[in-house]
Amino acid sequence: MHVDFRQTAIGRIGITECGGSLSGLCFGASLSPQRHQPVDTPLLGEAFRQLDAWLAGEITAFSLPLAPRGTEFMLRVWAALQEIPYGHTSTYRDIADGLGSPGAARAVGMACAKNPLPIFIPCHRVIRSDGKTGGYLGGAGIKSRLLALERRKQA
Repeated sequence: MHVDFRQTAIGRIGITECGGSLSGLCFGASLSPQRHQPVDTPLLGEAFRQLDAWLAGEITAFSLPLAPRGTEFMLRVWAALQEIPYGHTSTYRDIADGLGSPGAARAVGMACAKNPLPIFIPCHRVIRSDGKTGGYLGGAGIKSRLLALERRKQA
């Protein structure tokens, strides 16, 4: 596994690569540089380049190899998240219904919480049925900023 850390428009980000695919993204100090020696690989460099371009509103989609690891249900949820168009949102309930699992909104929320590649797999686009943003691995403030960024770009 390789990891690199960089400062971005939304704070310090760590991205991990394993076997030629991205395997994780963390916010702040979730991955400690003391435990992981930063390495700048071509893939990690490209991931940060695309992330910076996305945060600047220059691109609306990523073209990177992703390899999230999780249960079959989590993988289905994460695939569904990637179908939510840029600038749009969906609810936990809508995702559950779309997966043929009505009543599994809470399980969808748990899969979102365990998403190893937030932003690249856009769990920030999933909100509560009452219109509130809900939780986010990077914090509610970052989720709100990401949603606002996409709304501005769509306008």
